[in-house]
Amino acid sequence: MPERIQCEFYLLRYVPDAVKNEFVNIGVMLREAGRAETTRVKLTRDWSRVRCVDPDADTSLLEAMEGELAERVRDGGTGRQPVMTMLEESLSTSVQMSEVRGTLAESVPVEMEQLLRLYVEPLREKVSRKKSGRASIVGSMRSEFERAGVWELMRKRIAASAYTRAGDPLKIDCGYRPGLISSPGGVIRMFQAVSLDGDLEAAKVLSYSAARLREGVQRVENGALDLAAVVEPLRSVAAEDGEAADRYRFGVETMEEAQIRVLTVADLGRVAETAKRELRV
Repeated sequence: MPERIQCEFYLLRYVPDAVKNEFVNIGVMLREAGRAETTRVKLTRDWSRVRCVDPDADTSLLEAMEGELAERVRDGGTGRQPVMTMLEESLSTSVQMSEVRGTLAESVPVEMEQLLRLYVEPLREKVSRKKSGRASIVGSMRSEFERAGVWELMRKRIAASAYTRAGDPLKIDCGYRPGLISSPGGVIRMFQAVSLDGDLEAAKVLSYSAARLREGVQRVENGALDLAAVVEPLRSVAAEDGEAADRYRFGVETMEEAQIRVLTVADLGRVAETAKRELRV
């Protein structure tokens, strides 16, 4: 039996009311004991328990927090106090950290998943409703990019306003620049989950924004934008429904006319492997 690794971890908690001191565990920060460079941060993908204690919770901010925390941890802020300072100064006063706890791990990635299941993820009933729509696509995107080892290297929730104009509320799910991050020119890849199951508003909004995004990326990043929409496969939303199939094709054609590359979740494995090569992982 291989020797286990001594690790330490913190739980990240959402605390909507500091007076009541009620909280929900939302993530884990884990590292090998005494080795700050091995630190990993991962948050839940299911915000249902957070919404139960705080219906007005800004889950977009919480989702974005994972990437910012991971980046800051890689820059050297790995102790409890430095991370607490990050949370208080720039992330969210509603997020707190537990005291450090010890654990013996087979490996850091395996232990991270076990700790998330044990402390963070909600208990599932034997029969659970299948997650669908945009949430399902986003989950598939993240899973494939994580499997390829590139998720932490990607930008998340990219504000379109940085490229279009102030006030633009659109945020692109994730993206990256191939090769050296600091190198000018080249291509910038961005990916947006778009559900074509029912309402096509998201497809039309992305199509409307594509030209301005492309111009803005050229101006700001000195690079060409490769914008991809990730959608469900036709069979999962249309089946034998002719109207649903027509809406689906309309959504795909609308985005393609705006020079948006349309992918399905079945393409994500290949896309993630391309990202792995281009980011030199």
